[in-house]
Amino acid sequence: MERVLRAVEQVPRGRVVSYGDLAALVGIGPRQVGSIMRVYGGNVTWWRVTNASGDLPEPLREPARVRWAEEGILMKPNGLGCRIADHRADRAALVRAYERVTADLRGPVG
Repeated sequence: MERVLRAVEQVPRGRVVSYGDLAALVGIGPRQVGSIMRVYGGNVTWWRVTNASGDLPEPLREPARVRWAEEGILMKPNGLGCRIADHRADRAALVRAYERVTADLRGPVG
């Protein structure tokens, strides 16, 4: 759980990642990332995590819309999310940041 939350906090302002991006980074499955975000994500920058299409679950769209507008993330015309290709965080930079902020964690990911 802690690894996922720390990873989310490394996503820069104005950028997003998918559950799959985080899963690959942390070494767990996308559904596990989704479960962790559903339970604990309210304490991190949850609006920067989307599905692979850049979409958000319906209950999160309106609260995210305000935060995205503040960060310059544009909603797709269909209102479901953003064009992830336009707003995806740089993966190499995310890996470096993640490694730095998780250096103190030891043991298995799960």
